[in-house]
Amino acid sequence: MGDMAAPAAAASTSAPPVEQLRRLAVELRLLLPRVRVGEARGTLEEFNRELFWRRLIEAAENVSREATTLTTAFCRRPLPAPQETQGFCEQVCAVITAIIAVYYSLPKEQGITLRKLVRGATLDIVDGMAQLVEVLSNAPAQSPENNDLISCNSVWVACQRVPQIPKDNKAAALLMLTNSVDFVKDAHEEMERAVEECDPYCGLLNDSEEDNSDSYHDGDDMLGFPSNRDLYWSEEDQELIIPCLALVRASKACLKKIRVLVAENGKKDQVAQLDDIVDISDEVSPSVDDLALSVYPPMCHLTVRINSAKLVSVLKKALEITKASHVTPQPEDSWIPLLMNAIDHCMNRIKELTQREIEL
Repeated sequence: MGDMAAPAAAASTSAPPVEQLRRLAVELRLLLPRVRVGEARGTLEEFNRELFWRRLIEAAENVSREATTLTTAFCRRPLPAPQETQGFCEQVCAVITAIIAVYYSLPKEQGITLRKLVRGATLDIVDGMAQLVEVLSNAPAQSPENNDLISCNSVWVACQRVPQIPKDNKAAALLMLTNSVDFVKDAHEEMERAVEECDPYCGLLNDSEEDNSDSYHDGDDMLGFPSNRDLYWSEEDQELIIPCLALVRASKACLKKIRVLVAENGKKDQVAQLDDIVDISDEVSPSVDDLALSVYPPMCHLTVRINSAKLVSVLKKALEITKASHVTPQPEDSWIPLLMNAIDHCMNRIKELTQREIEL
């Protein structure tokens, strides 16, 4: 594994079993930051995709097996002897080192998006094993229905997910784009629900004020009604929410269309362009979240305008990158100008509605 040191198995065979497990947990934790920043190992051999996935799946199966073996050995008394414990720790080290080595054998040329997914799966497995060892070292020889088996299950689940990882960068890109669409869809639905539910007293206040205009001059003073108007939107706020919702809908439409183009026209060998599309698309959901949070009362119109502008910038960049890539064979006849116009229309309306606050 190059310059990456394998975890030390457990100190001497004279160390108590629990102490050996604790040292192993520390070593496993030390591996996590190295895996996060580690680069692919160079090789003169031609990459064999089928062999890589076979090795990765086998490595995950080995980790799952060792997790079960370790849990079985330490969830009941008597605890294994120190020498036997060292053997268990060495086996854990071996299978963890092996799966990390397989991850490092995946070249960058196969796609950054794909490598991120494999790296994430590898980190989940190492972290799951570290959690298991920590639980076993903190509460050994207790009931097998305790947290040790729950932790073992998390390792097993992480290992079981390995065969489900997309096998090429195009499939990985489609998965990431689908996730982005789902995130934005959820944000849009939450915004719509908030519009419906955030000011439940508005209609009641208006009706009551009309019915009781001779007796009450301030609806906030009425018994049983909220006096804090920060809990709901003003009329100006409600007017501003409309183009904000439209902008989020446009965001969802952009991502869905990009995903369709990648699915229909994406080429597996165009890994760099696919990575660029995924990278910029990944920025849409956080930008949508920022805008969504800023429209909740009490609303600051300036913040809404700033967050809207940030989202528009990300969307336009995503559309430009997609338009310039191989997934858009006829950019001049595409839907992209229509979405650009829709985005500009939303932003212009937001600017109009927030201009007064800007000038204050």
